[in-house]
Amino acid sequence: MSAYEYPRLSRSDILTALKDFQIASVTETDLKNPTSDFVSELYTRILIYLDALNEEETGQVDFGALEQLENPEHHATSMQSMKLYCKVKDMLDMVDCPLAINFKDLLRPESSRTEFFISALLNFALYKDSKMELIRPMAEELGILDEQRKQEEAKVAQLNAEIGEFNEAVERDLPFVQELEANIEELNQKILALNNQQMSLRATFQKMRDKSTQMDKEISTAEFDLVQTVQENANLRAQIVQSPDKLQGALEEKKLVLGETKKAEQSAMGSFQEKAAILEVYEKAFKKISKSSSQLKLINEQVTNAKAVEKEFKALKAKLSEEGVAYKSLEAKVVERERIGKSWLISSLIRYSFVIFSWDRDCNLVFCQQWNS
Repeated sequence: MSAYEYPRLSRSDILTALKDFQIASVTETDLKNPTSDFVSELYTRILIYLDALNEEETGQVDFGALEQLENPEHHATSMQSMKLYCKVKDMLDMVDCPLAINFKDLLRPESSRTEFFISALLNFALYKDSKMELIRPMAEELGILDEQRKQEEAKVAQLNAEIGEFNEAVERDLPFVQELEANIEELNQKILALNNQQMSLRATFQKMRDKSTQMDKEISTAEFDLVQTVQENANLRAQIVQSPDKLQGALEEKKLVLGETKKAEQSAMGSFQEKAAILEVYEKAFKKISKSSSQLKLINEQVTNAKAVEKEFKALKAKLSEEGVAYKSLEAKVVERERIGKSWLISSLIRYSFVIFSWDRDCNLVFCQQWNS
């Protein structure tokens, strides 16, 4: 059985399908009484619709095959029929048609067989159209993508052309660029030489500046020495005696000043001696006060120690009083126990023997004589 579902279509279904697919305009009479030309034309149209046959190939003859025959002009029509028969047979074999076609179905077609073959081909056409409907969105998307690809390829080609133009421009400008690079290298060498020259000039300028600074210092020193010399000269000129009377008056004034200075010195010496005596008295008083202070410290320490000893004595006294109370309570307990023991001993002796007792000076019972019964 065929892998495709192609039930045998009725004549009306065949006519409707042929009309819907715009394959051919066929009447019911044509299907009832098919002719060789009608069947050949109909098969050709169906194969063209199914893309199994190119429309340009219809009516063409393989001249290479005709040349191998003795009378090729007698076989032109038969060659076309054989070619169509092979195409139809291949198509029916592809759709696994259960009914085998033969060359007689083209030369002397029968209505039932022709309808069966056409039904098989049209059923495949229906199946093909249904599948094409499913993949049509993808095909449209593929077409859009193909169009975009073509546009991108055009852009790439344009960019490649621009790149080629740029490369050509680079090649054209290469000698000029090389010349510029040579000039730049030469200028770099000149700049390096000028930089070295500038460094040497800068070093020379620094040396000259140092010399100028040294000369400025020397000039300043010379000016200072000159000013000092002028001042000394003026002082020496001022010391030159112009008049003996003036010199005598100046000497008298200096003597008076010297006498006043000596008096002030004597007064200051006396005041110093008085201050020294007062300081000595203060030192002696300070020593006595220091000695008294040390003695007071010792006394304070002794008083503190005495207070501490007194506190310890009071604590020990309180402890002794507490221990005395405890001792008295213990002594009372001991006396009580001795009394109990003596009474028990006396009762025991009285019970088992006759004993003679006497009292000592402390009023204690003393054993004197025993007599057993």
